[in-house]
Amino acid sequence: MKHFLKETDFSLEQAQAVFSLAKTLKAERLNSPQPLNMQSWGLLFYKSSTRTRISFEVGVNELGGFPLVLNSSQTQINRGETIADTAKVMSRFLHGLVIRTFGHEIVEDFAKHGSIPVVNGLTDFNHPCQLYTDLFTALERYSPDAVDIASLKGKKVAFFGDCASNMANSWIISAAMFGMEITLTGPETFAPEQIVIDALQTDRLPVNYRFTTDPTEAAKDADILYTDVWVSMGCEQESEERKRVLSPYQVTANILQAAKPDALFMHCMPTHPGEEVSESVLASPQAILFDQAENRLHIQKAILRQLTQS
Repeated sequence: MKHFLKETDFSLEQAQAVFSLAKTLKAERLNSPQPLNMQSWGLLFYKSSTRTRISFEVGVNELGGFPLVLNSSQTQINRGETIADTAKVMSRFLHGLVIRTFGHEIVEDFAKHGSIPVVNGLTDFNHPCQLYTDLFTALERYSPDAVDIASLKGKKVAFFGDCASNMANSWIISAAMFGMEITLTGPETFAPEQIVIDALQTDRLPVNYRFTTDPTEAAKDADILYTDVWVSMGCEQESEERKRVLSPYQVTANILQAAKPDALFMHCMPTHPGEEVSESVLASPQAILFDQAENRLHIQKAILRQLTQS
């Protein structure tokens, strides 16, 4: 049985198969195969969601399965039932489980104690479904006929803002995995943390990211500019201080101009115009965030297919 808890849970060969399958599923959406026929998949949410919920709920349905949406606050988890017991019970009813939560140990514990595939729909440590979506969306530009992961090698990503966030961690890991360059920029207090270095070393990947406090330097010659919200769920009490400290790292038209002329601007959404990114950048044809949002559906369907075929 296979889980998808982090980006490296698939080999490069399996990742290529996911991207290739996503391309086919996107082109032939109305004729999707039904590998989840008669299967019930749980979608367990500890955090609110728009794109994750819709894309997984629609995706399971299009693959022939039945999506069962569960709010953690409305389960016995909220009254103290252990994850071990919950995972064992859910495994008796469900064929797979997608979890969007806080601590990464929660998805790990569900995978450890259950007997069904578990998919990480987001944790405070990483967001692998989003990252595979981002790579697929870039590949649609770099090698549209084959979405060949070889075309990612050597591409430079510049990440702006909270460089210790789940999206920053996912980009650091994925850049090392796929042979990309990555420079992250933000205040020193938001630099990448030891946990992501440990993850790279565990997976025997090079610790080859760069960090700088100079956003213009980070943007220089970048192929992809990436940012995320400054105030993630769970950090609301730090909202005003985060906005103040991170304000010099807004992706602006000047930052976009410092990158390559054909650089892509990406954002996993939701956006907060005037905070992490300017209105002018969002209106630019280089901004492809709505393509990213759509591609969550196709990539996640491909991930579910990959897991059920393993």
